[in-house]
Amino acid sequence: MIKSMTGFGRASAELDGYVITVELKSVNHRYFEFSSRIPRQYGFLDEKIKSYINSKVSRGKVDCFIGIEALNTEAAEVVVNNTLAQAYVKALKELEEKYELKADYGVNAVSRFPDVLVTKKAEEDEEALWIKVKSVADEAIEKFVAMRLREGEKMRDDVLSRAETILSSVEYIEKRSPETVKEYNDKLIERVHELIGDVSLDEARIIQEVAIYADKVAVAEETVRLRSHIDQLKSFLDSDEPVGRKTDFLVQEMNREINTIGSKANDVEIARRVVDVKAEIEKIREQIQNIE
Repeated sequence: MIKSMTGFGRASAELDGYVITVELKSVNHRYFEFSSRIPRQYGFLDEKIKSYINSKVSRGKVDCFIGIEALNTEAAEVVVNNTLAQAYVKALKELEEKYELKADYGVNAVSRFPDVLVTKKAEEDEEALWIKVKSVADEAIEKFVAMRLREGEKMRDDVLSRAETILSSVEYIEKRSPETVKEYNDKLIERVHELIGDVSLDEARIIQEVAIYADKVAVAEETVRLRSHIDQLKSFLDSDEPVGRKTDFLVQEMNREINTIGSKANDVEIARRVVDVKAEIEKIREQIQNIE
């Protein structure tokens, strides 16, 4: 089942004193491109989550947000920055002596100065925290992939519908092409009669001219290849593997074949069908730009 490169998934849970949120969103991109927003103190998670998501997603520009709130602060420790506190006290004494101020500073006053009291948290168990984040990420990824699958199903139906429209035009071209040769033969004979009257025709020469024309306008090889490309396209759309790049190349080949048919066919009706087919191929190309 094909997937779209557009998706969104979000999950949140409270696990062992942490509230963890993981949010994913993506748009189409030629390759896998990843960016994340993670609290600075948990930066060690960046490469882990990138690798994990890449194992589930092969293409697309993926943005990931991870929020982590530690509810349990019992392990936190408040320590005194003695060097800084001593400098503040020294400065206060200097103010007291120089300006003859009242010495009304004390513990409360000094402790309010910036960075005198420093909060230190116990070191995180990185692997244990990653396991928690990964469990929440699994739920977010499941929703994310489900959305990409739903979008992919819609794209698949649209592409298959357009492929059937193309096949209908190809069938018409295959039937119409021999008729153009017969019409050319009839017009050639009519034109020769207009020029030479009732004089007997050189049938061998007429046959030769028609054969040259038939070879020039023959499109059987192109229609066969076009049908083959459409069969491949259908098989790609039913694949469980990422096929975006393959289908992109295939559509280029389909476009090449219909352009050749258009350049060969010297017929208004075929030319109209060629225009229709090119329009459908372009719409297919637009769709598969968003296929993983």
